[in-house]
Amino acid sequence: MRRQERVVRELVGAHGRTYADEAGIPLKDTPQPLYRLLVLSHLLSARIRGSIALATARALHEAGLRDPRRMAEATWQERVDALGRGGYRRYDERTATQLGEGAELLTERWGGDLRRLRREADGKVTELRHLLQEFPGMGPAGTDIFLREAQGVWPEAAPCLDARALQGAERLNLPKDPERLVDLAGSTDPAVLAAALVRAAVDKDVAEDTLRRAG
Repeated sequence: MRRQERVVRELVGAHGRTYADEAGIPLKDTPQPLYRLLVLSHLLSARIRGSIALATARALHEAGLRDPRRMAEATWQERVDALGRGGYRRYDERTATQLGEGAELLTERWGGDLRRLRREADGKVTELRHLLQEFPGMGPAGTDIFLREAQGVWPEAAPCLDARALQGAERLNLPKDPERLVDLAGSTDPAVLAAALVRAAVDKDVAEDTLRRAG
């Protein structure tokens, strides 16, 4: 086995878990999981530790704010409180407003169903990105996260290895070409590969341990 293949195998074996899975989102192409992924992507895109964003996504779910109707119907203070319980205090007030406005937009324009947004994009990834960025607080980084995680259920987005994932590849001395990385990963789900590469990008210890184990 070539060394680059060993590096990918070791990385995925130890760190191949999507962020949606870590947040407790059983991702399927159905309205509620897709909405929860949208919220998670919004939270992860802020300048805050990933562990806090994940904990906050779980806190919102536990508070019942797991679909756009419930999110929109909650009071601003209820959203702030749920964000605070997850530790998302630095951005809680602004994010509470954005989540409420985003839920209203999704409900009014796409009937609360992100699959309708997908149909509107008609298979065009550039249009998907444009539509996703209409949600308050969802800039390019949040959109990258959403598509990186959703590519298993929205295959037109695959392979989606965004700039952060490619930073991880560079740190591991792997090619920075998405197609080549997917080839090295074999049958690994591209979303799993992307999440593992992101972990190598954000945590130097992950990259160093992977290189050590790959030999």
